[in-house]
Amino acid sequence: MNEIQSDALVLFGATGDLAHKKIFPAVYALFRRGLLDMPIIGVAGSDWSEAQFQQRALSSIQQYGIGFDRQVFARMATRLHYVRGNYRELATFTGLRETLNGAQHPLHYLAIPPSLFATVVQNLGASGCATGARVVLEKPFGRDLNSALELNAVLGGVFAEESIFRIDHYLGKESVLNLLYFRFTNSFLEPIWNRNYIERVQITMAEDFGVQGRGRFYEEVGALRDVVQNHLLQVVAHIAMEPPAGKGAEPLRDERSKVLRALRPLNADHVIRGQYKGYREVEGVAADSQVETFVAVELYLDSWRWQGVPFYIRAGKCLPVTATEVVVELKAPPQRVFDYIEDDRPNYFRFRLGPDQVSIAIGARAKAAGERMRGEEVELFVCNSHGDEMLAYERLLGDAMKGDSTLFSRRDGIESAWRVVDPVLNLDKPVHEYDPGSWGPTIADPFLPLPARWHNPKPKNEECS
Repeated sequence: MNEIQSDALVLFGATGDLAHKKIFPAVYALFRRGLLDMPIIGVAGSDWSEAQFQQRALSSIQQYGIGFDRQVFARMATRLHYVRGNYRELATFTGLRETLNGAQHPLHYLAIPPSLFATVVQNLGASGCATGARVVLEKPFGRDLNSALELNAVLGGVFAEESIFRIDHYLGKESVLNLLYFRFTNSFLEPIWNRNYIERVQITMAEDFGVQGRGRFYEEVGALRDVVQNHLLQVVAHIAMEPPAGKGAEPLRDERSKVLRALRPLNADHVIRGQYKGYREVEGVAADSQVETFVAVELYLDSWRWQGVPFYIRAGKCLPVTATEVVVELKAPPQRVFDYIEDDRPNYFRFRLGPDQVSIAIGARAKAAGERMRGEEVELFVCNSHGDEMLAYERLLGDAMKGDSTLFSRRDGIESAWRVVDPVLNLDKPVHEYDPGSWGPTIADPFLPLPARWHNPKPKNEECS
């Protein structure tokens, strides 16, 4: 880890939606904890005064922050500065250099459209603003393998790899960190965490809402690019990775990258795409759109531990609940000593990854009351209904300022993830329509071979209070 602390925060896209909803609340939380006390420089094209910029930050924190304290914000406001300019003009970056006022190690946060990443990075280099600096880039990092390779080449020409922080806020969530912690601090898992005992792995990321006015954006993305290539492949890596060879960022990132390299590229036979009824009526969506709002994929890892174990990923909008769950199903006992019922579910581990709660459950069977030796499914369940104790953006922004890259994606990991999905990004197959509030197109129901079936996450109030 590069232990040099950043001495200024530069926020490109400071007047945008992401800054308003996520980044300013995270900056304020760090400031309130005493973990951030440096110039905070917003850069954008809006013709704002410094007072208007400070008011924008105030409204953001009051609306989306936690524990607003006016005195804390008053101190923070004295650190807020604003630079207006066009990202394509070098003069903007010359003005930024003056506003940095001698800061030696600024952190540049690019909360801007991905199409501008390369331009801003090159201008940071040309103006001298990249010297001694770090850079944070929001997802999506490219829109396919070729664009990711090109962007990495541009970045590598200006910044050293240890100074590049490719942010995926999912890696900073308490629930995802809990999955990683559970894996490597409980010794009872290791003997069974392999192809000899695990039958399959299911990952479901469900949202009970649609694109909500983001139709034009979603037309350029779709479910594969939006959540599978990044969020959910990272979850696969956390489930499947080997124990890191040591402490620190690089041993852990090495193991995550090994999993992503071992994943077989997808093909059309292992992908089902769906689209909820009404999507084409959203503003900005084509009347004949073939963009998927639901996707189910079957993945395999070519590794000693996981050879032959299928990983089933399902993600979609307008599903019955908003929840992300991982279910690791174990193989059935080699012999049936007692009677089973027809819909017996195998033993399993279940991880609820939010957004409403963090929980871990172990599914087993126990004898049902009565004289017959018949069983019933029981679940050993631990739940934290308080959600994340620290905002994901707060955690990741603090780590980037310290130079801690543990929870950020590395160049080889990003490229390997794109290699998995790249072959199916432009499938010449129609999407399957499904009703809002359902679990996706019915063609996805038999995606898992019988007697297996999809595990459908329950609403929070049905399992944890």
